Amino acid sequence: MSFKPTPFWLTAIAVPFYFATPLPSFAAEATLSLPNEATVGVEVVEELTFESNQARLNDILLHPTQAERASHSLPEYCVIVGNAQLVDKRIRVTTKDATCIETHEADSDIFTGEFSASAYAEDGQYGIACEGTPCTLSPGQTFVLTLNESLEIKEQDNPSEELNEQRRQVDGEGVANPVPREEAVPD
Repeated sequence: MSFKPTPFWLTAIAVPFYFATPLPSFAAEATLSLPNEATVGVEVVEELTFESNQARLNDILLHPTQAERASHSLPEYCVIVGNAQLVDKRIRVTTKDATCIETHEADSDIFTGEFSASAYAEDGQYGIACEGTPCTLSPGQTFVLTLNESLEIKEQDNPSEELNEQRRQVDGEGVANPVPREEAVPD
């Protein structure tokens, strides 16, 4: 079989319509912003226990919750990664990263980036007081994170949102959202 060149006008007719259609424009990039020294309420995702020979726990998970002393709030769907250290009967929590998802009806914005903050108890003191032995921090035990620097996390690409937007714009036609045939045609 040999290749036969096709005249340009025939190629232009054969090329599907979606090459001539402009790509859909997506919403402008959003930013998750908090000022320096902003406070947010959080709690641990699962119980943390410091055993007698253990003074540090790495990669702990926190999520936002309501706190009286919080000046700001994070999106409901948010996970913050940090470390906890037991010093003088107080648990000192510092954070390093956060991933937050902010939803808007069927769409969502994803924010992932550096999140530098330190924990303060509801009494305003650095670290969370340890009442018993072993020292434990449990879900439902609210404390406040104070940001060590302002937070500016740009929205990440969300392939699912882009695909859904393309499907909505196709309006029932094309490959992204095909219209079912009236009769069954086996392959």
